[in-house]
Amino acid sequence: MHNRGAVIADVRATEHARGSPVEVFLAFLKLGLTSFGGPIAHLGYFRAEFVERRRWLDDKRYSDLVALCQFLPGPTSSQVGIALGLGRAGWPGSLAAWCGFTLPSAIALIVFAFGVSRWTGLASSGAVHGLKVVAVAVVAQAVSGMAKTLCPDRLRGGLALLATLLVLATPGALGQIAAIVLGGVIGVVGVRSSDLPPPQHLGCELGTHVAATLLVLFVALLVGLASADVASRHTFQVRPEPSPTQPFYRH
Repeated sequence: MHNRGAVIADVRATEHARGSPVEVFLAFLKLGLTSFGGPIAHLGYFRAEFVERRRWLDDKRYSDLVALCQFLPGPTSSQVGIALGLGRAGWPGSLAAWCGFTLPSAIALIVFAFGVSRWTGLASSGAVHGLKVVAVAVVAQAVSGMAKTLCPDRLRGGLALLATLLVLATPGALGQIAAIVLGGVIGVVGVRSSDLPPPQHLGCELGTHVAATLLVLFVALLVGLASADVASRHTFQVRPEPSPTQPFYRH
C-alpha cells in the first residue's frame, strides 16, 4: 500500500509539472547549440540542466531513463532527450526536444561534411584536433558527475568497473551485449528488492495499446533494417562498406 500510494502521489506531481512544447524546444535548443562531446557527455549536460537546474525530474527517474535508453540500440542522448520531452509536454514535446537538440547537430554535420569535401585539409587541421582533445575532457567530466549518482555503493561501482573491463577486452557489439546481460544477472542475484527504492512514474503517459504498437514497430525496424542491409549486399555483391543503416546499431 505504501508503494502504491507513493506511485499515485508521484503521478499527480508529474501531472502538475507539465510544460509546453515551446518550453521544451527552447531548453533543448540551448543545449543543442552549446553541448559538445558524444552521447555520454550529453547525458551529463542533461542531468545538470533538467535534474539539477530545472528540476523536471529527480535523479532516480533520470537514472532509470538513462538505463533504459542505454539498453536500446541507437544514440542514447537522443533517446533520453526525446523521452524527457515526451514526459514534459507529451508527443509535441518529444518532437520539440528532437528539433531543438538533435536537428542542429545534424545540420552542423552536413555543413561540415560539405566543407571537408571542398577544403580537404580541414579535417586534419589544428582546430579539429583541438576540438577532439576538449571532447575527451568533456566526456571525462560527464562520466565523473554521473558516477556519483549511478554508482553510489560498492556493488554498483564494482559492476561498472567490471563492465568497463569487459567492453575494453571484447571490442564490438558482443562485448556491449555481454556487459548488459552480466549487469542484469548480477542485479537480479545480488540486489534484493527490499533494498531498492519504491518505483517512480517517469511521466511518459502512454496507453498499453500504443506502447505495444511502438514496441512491435521498433522490433520490426531493428530486424528489418539489418535484414535489408544484408540482403542488398548479397544481391548486388558489393564489398562491406558502411551503409546508411549501420549507425542505427551503434552507440
